[in-house]
Amino acid sequence: MDSIAFRAATEADIPAVIKLVTSAYRGPESRQGWTTEADILDGPRIHPDILAADISRPRSMVLLGERDGDGLLACAHIAAEDDACYFGMFAVRPAQQGGGAGKAILAEAERIAREQWGLGCMRMAVIDLRESLIAFYLRRGYARTGIHRPFPYGDERFGIPLRADLRLELLEKTLHMEPTA
Repeated sequence: MDSIAFRAATEADIPAVIKLVTSAYRGPESRQGWTTEADILDGPRIHPDILAADISRPRSMVLLGERDGDGLLACAHIAAEDDACYFGMFAVRPAQQGGGAGKAILAEAERIAREQWGLGCMRMAVIDLRESLIAFYLRRGYARTGIHRPFPYGDERFGIPLRADLRLELLEKTLHMEPTA
């Protein structure tokens, strides 16, 4: 596999990021991969206004992973929040899932949080019904905190729930700071 190049998204990338995120989580294309939420949520996965705000906010980045010949493969949103880095909107093109792009962009997000922003913790919220996704994060050193938040029912910017039992669980990982020489 050729190496993946990383860069921060700009407003010009918004349509491509929305297409990628939607393909990974909603609709028929999402069923090609293992990250689909099509059985539990309908509607949009990300709203263009939220994405634009995430791109322009200080200490916030929509990280893109691209490869020559393949174009945009993966993305994630990271943002400094107090003593931790929030990680979300993680998506890999369904046909490319399982090929290492997700692991690579997660590692790059952790590196940016640790080395550029000086943060020692990565934090995320995952729908607690998504056991295979949670298992992916656990294999990468994340831990279940046991802290749950309600799903934002009624806010269609995050999708239209198809179930009444959705909630978010917080996962965390300590980012070990590299010793300085």
